[in-house]
Amino acid sequence: MTDPRPRLAYHHTPGAGPTIVFLPGYASDMQGAKVLALEAWARAEGRAFLRFDYGGCGQSEGTFEEQTLAGWRDDVLAMLDQVATGPVVLVGSSLGGWLMLLVAKLRAEQVVGLVGIAPAPDFTDWGFTTEEKMAILTEGRLERANPYGPAPTVYTRAFFQSGEANRLMFGTIPVDGRVRLVQGQADKDVPWHRTVRLGEMIRSADVQTLLIKDGDHRLSRASDIALIVRATEDVLR
Repeated sequence: MTDPRPRLAYHHTPGAGPTIVFLPGYASDMQGAKVLALEAWARAEGRAFLRFDYGGCGQSEGTFEEQTLAGWRDDVLAMLDQVATGPVVLVGSSLGGWLMLLVAKLRAEQVVGLVGIAPAPDFTDWGFTTEEKMAILTEGRLERANPYGPAPTVYTRAFFQSGEANRLMFGTIPVDGRVRLVQGQADKDVPWHRTVRLGEMIRSADVQTLLIKDGDHRLSRASDIALIVRATEDVLR
């Protein structure tokens, strides 16, 4: 692991295992509608649940622009090693869907299932124009207007290069166990056909890709969250 990593803020709800571990998206935190709804469901069902902020995000220590994909992967591994020490089901939203796959490869015995919500593996490859990639590499950072808040979204050269070094969508992804992928077809950030392709590339035979025709990237409506809960319940059964 990269050392030292920032001290991480987290909330752990004890209960029956496997522990559900929620991995937020890029520049997101553990206070979003999806994670809180899933935590409330887990608590009502008596299930163990863990949510946390990556280094440089939310309530965790660290500077956001100093973080990398590999560093956040190591944050997930630290949570699995130190807090959720038994079997886990990873629920990854957007960037968290990339991290859940990287971690599942490294913790094959501990990670017993995955739920991807608009998962975005390899988005450093397909999520930027050639001009944007050149700007990141030559200027060291790129700012984009953020449709979800007033502050722009920042991408750094270090994050971009770390993402390129950890791409997955070039062959069979060696992940077994039960996998459910939930994807909106009106998603302007993650093209839905990429999630269909991801389902094909995961080695496990128990993969279902659930498409929501009018679903956007956030998938935070009550009906979207209900489907995410059902997908998580299905993986746990």
